[in-house]
Amino acid sequence: MFFVRTAMEGDVKAVRDLLVDTFEATYLPFYGAETVRKMLEGWHSLPAIKARVSKKDAEFLVADDGKRIGGTGYAAMYPKMAKTAMLHQLYVHPSCQGEGVGRDIFAELETCFPDAEIMRVEVAVENVRAISFYERLGFVEVDRMVDCGGPGSGLPAVLMEKRLEL
Repeated sequence: MFFVRTAMEGDVKAVRDLLVDTFEATYLPFYGAETVRKMLEGWHSLPAIKARVSKKDAEFLVADDGKRIGGTGYAAMYPKMAKTAMLHQLYVHPSCQGEGVGRDIFAELETCFPDAEIMRVEVAVENVRAISFYERLGFVEVDRMVDCGGPGSGLPAVLMEKRLEL
């Protein structure tokens, strides 16, 4: 059984390992090895993960069973839109998918931003499994974009939002 808790600096390596496994399983078929490598190096390097663990106005969670990290989630207030939190990461290790780990992480994340009225997430267009997951959580598509994860990425994404309960 996994328990959701706040990530600590000591979790950084395990989170990185989880992200490598998850990204390879999820994105290799869409983007190929070179793009996945660049995504991992830029978005999920050890220094990037470490910086997120201690960021203000953000929450970085892990699902921990005492032996391993089975999932991770990271969200922060979105400076470009008032009362909006951005879900930057919600990943579950392939061996733990379908067990409710992602749902449990999200359930905690959506309570971490009392001033937020909306949670947003960018999802790769090709990642229909993730789109379906977010729809089950109450997200709806509000837009599409061509630069998922940042300017110049060239990776198309669906932008989804969920109204948060006040």
